Amino acid sequence: MSKTDEVVDGILQELRRGVTILGVLSQLHKPEYGYSLVTVLAEGGLSVDASSLYPLLRRLEAQGLLQSEWDTNEARPRKYYSLSPLGREAYARLCGEWEAIVSAMERFSPVKGEHESGSY
Repeated sequence: MSKTDEVVDGILQELRRGVTILGVLSQLHKPEYGYSLVTVLAEGGLSVDASSLYPLLRRLEAQGLLQSEWDTNEARPRKYYSLSPLGREAYARLCGEWEAIVSAMERFSPVKGEHESGSY
């Protein structure tokens, strides 16, 4: 792996972390359990491993952005997560920031095809 690949992989990992948080929050306006959330995100094009998702859900809950409730009516108990009031407020603000970032990046991005030739 080249030095460039290493650097880009590290940056992509950081970018994916933030996007994953936004993606998770976007799906929790109604209660979802972990595996259903993995499926919904994957169907939307955002692949998240369950081994990464569950610690993220616990962290977001500890931060007060999510609330959870166990459903023991099924054969397998499931923990359902949803946005807390703080989570709804944070999600709205994050969406605004995301839109501003995307807008700025569209202004900064080179004309399509220029970056492929090496000129910026």
